[in-house]
Amino acid sequence: MDFSHVRLSDEDRAFRDELRDLLRSIVTEDVIRRDRETGENFDEGVHLALGERGLLAADFKPESEGGFSAVRRRIWELEIGRAHTPWFHWPTTAMVAHTLDQFATPELKEEVLPKVLSGHYRLCLGYTEPEGGSDVATCKTRAVRDGSSWIINGSKMFTSNAHNAQFVFLVTNTDPDAPKHQSLTMFLVPLDSPGVEIQPLRTVDGDRTNITYYSDVRVPDRYRVGEVNGGWAVLREALNAEHGTVERDAQGLQKLATMSEHVLLLGEAIDRIAAVATDDDAVRYRLGRAIARTEAAMSTPEMFGRVAIAQTMRDVAPDLMDILGAAGALPVDTDGAADDGGAEYMFRLACPTGIYGGTLEVFRNMIAQHALGLGRPNYSPPAKKPA
Repeated sequence: MDFSHVRLSDEDRAFRDELRDLLRSIVTEDVIRRDRETGENFDEGVHLALGERGLLAADFKPESEGGFSAVRRRIWELEIGRAHTPWFHWPTTAMVAHTLDQFATPELKEEVLPKVLSGHYRLCLGYTEPEGGSDVATCKTRAVRDGSSWIINGSKMFTSNAHNAQFVFLVTNTDPDAPKHQSLTMFLVPLDSPGVEIQPLRTVDGDRTNITYYSDVRVPDRYRVGEVNGGWAVLREALNAEHGTVERDAQGLQKLATMSEHVLLLGEAIDRIAAVATDDDAVRYRLGRAIARTEAAMSTPEMFGRVAIAQTMRDVAPDLMDILGAAGALPVDTDGAADDGGAEYMFRLACPTGIYGGTLEVFRNMIAQHALGLGRPNYSPPAKKPA
């Protein structure tokens, strides 16, 4: 890993300053307060403003097609997080859009992608099922062909931002008798279709996700993405992008890990707590350890950073609350809350950060297999000792 300092050109510094000014003007205190109250991680006004200025398109496209350079992409990613932008919807939308660009028909791409880049269309994920866990290939949601359409029945868990999206990227089972990886078909389902129901679900950190139900939802075949029963190939590309296993031409800048915005919040919380904490050796040691862990997590890229960030948050957050004492357990906007509830919020955020997009156990297995070349995990029960 190269830790050398990146020197910005005059043009890149100007881009950074202009982006900071723009974010200050659109990510207002009201936007941040509303996001904290709703837990939606999305603000349509902010999203449309960035789309109108061509920034969503620049983030989506490669540099050869007018997109960001590697340096500007890094500036973009960091400044979005530092401004506390309600943002987690765009990476999901962009990930699905890239998959559409690769697998969808020209007609479907023409219908959807321009409005994605303008900010008017948002896309969400319909993967996990109530009884499916992390193995999305055990899909029970059925899609049955009916002429030039498909009839879909089933349900999905954790369909985050479905209530702000226009389409869900839905994995379905189109051949229950086939092996599970040969029975899947992907659809981009319009969420205003009759038979779609969206119910809110709150997580422990206050975020809103959703349960979505599909009851005799009729979807034209033109919204199918990829081949019938060939959905695993489509889904695998999207999962690789989500998990951070896709390499990109970084010109020396490796891809920031998923959830990097979360660890930026942790760094801010440590700074605030250090300013008010008791000045003794034990506290200084614990804060120094927290800073070192956080800096290491921030510097760890891709799926490795995904694990480092979530585990660091889980380890550091309770320590910060302990340093603050009883007042550190009070939430935001509560009288007497230390750090205005920042440590308590980090404690609640740390748990789902290790679940979103796949659990830490899943990512550790991926690192073992894909990066270290180890075998698949063996989940069989331990051998019984001879009597």
